Amino acid sequence: MTIRDIADATGVAPSTVSRALSLPDRVNHVTQQRIQQAARELGYVANSQARALTSGRTRAVAVLVSDITNPFYFDVIRGTQHQLSAAGWTQLLVDTEESADAELAALSAIATKADGAVLTASRLSDAQIARFAERTPLVVVNRRPAGVPSVLIDTPGGVEQAVQHLVSLGHRDVLYVAGPDSSWSNERRWRALVRVAKRLGVRVARIGPHAPFVDSGAAAADAAVNAGATACIAFNDLIAIGMLTRLRERGVRVPEDMSVVGCDDIFGADFCNPPLTTMTSPIERAGRVAIRMLLGRLGAAPSASGDDLPDGHAAGAVALPTHLTVRESTGPAPTSPHRPS
Repeated sequence: MTIRDIADATGVAPSTVSRALSLPDRVNHVTQQRIQQAARELGYVANSQARALTSGRTRAVAVLVSDITNPFYFDVIRGTQHQLSAAGWTQLLVDTEESADAELAALSAIATKADGAVLTASRLSDAQIARFAERTPLVVVNRRPAGVPSVLIDTPGGVEQAVQHLVSLGHRDVLYVAGPDSSWSNERRWRALVRVAKRLGVRVARIGPHAPFVDSGAAAADAAVNAGATACIAFNDLIAIGMLTRLRERGVRVPEDMSVVGCDDIFGADFCNPPLTTMTSPIERAGRVAIRMLLGRLGAAPSASGDDLPDGHAAGAVALPTHLTVRESTGPAPTSPHRPS
């Protein structure tokens, strides 16, 4: 089935069919609907490679995530997919497995297969990202390389809320359970913790780094117990959930003996035992905004759209606020440190 077959069936020129299928905004709405209906009825499937040769566009965007098994990325992927689908574009999903080398290889491989890419929690250096951005349109999520459009989730603001919450419960020592050294967000959260702790007169310490997985929570919990901590803020919810399991095994009660705060509010954070206090992030919206910004750069979407492109997009950076969701894993500071058997 070809474009010419659709043209014969609808009584329009093949060039009109081509525009209706690839650039629908340039065709009369009634004609566009008639052509698209005929394409569906005739079973027409576009040849993306041929279209790319003639138009210079694949109408595909690569979305690179650091770990596809991490529930944080479920909402990112949902947001990017919904926005691309609404625009008539295709999503190419790549799992880089927390590896900078895999990310480099993927970016090189997609150069001819996608018109642009979204990098989420990239493990590359700013210089590496900037070099790729010179060749391929990029938008990054949770990074801020100079000259590259970015969508930031304001977890430092969430850290400040978390510390204020813990201080209100009587905690005066807060332990940060760090994530990977290669994570840009990890350092932002630690610096935010140091700033707010200094302002509030709270002592802080740091343990780690830890891989951002549930299995890392056991070692983190052991280290927290050895440090005599009464309150911990974990790099992400997965580490925090692993800590809850290990602390329960060791007879450390949460929150009576130790309070635990996570980050991201992933699916399942409220199913823990106890339900996890965590920083709730607009993760799906971050994916939508990243695609809006990228398609805008590609000339395939309006440059502004009320809810989807907040203030700051024109300057190449958008910050989305977070808030603390208080559940049952935080409570008043214990009057004396717990000594597990």
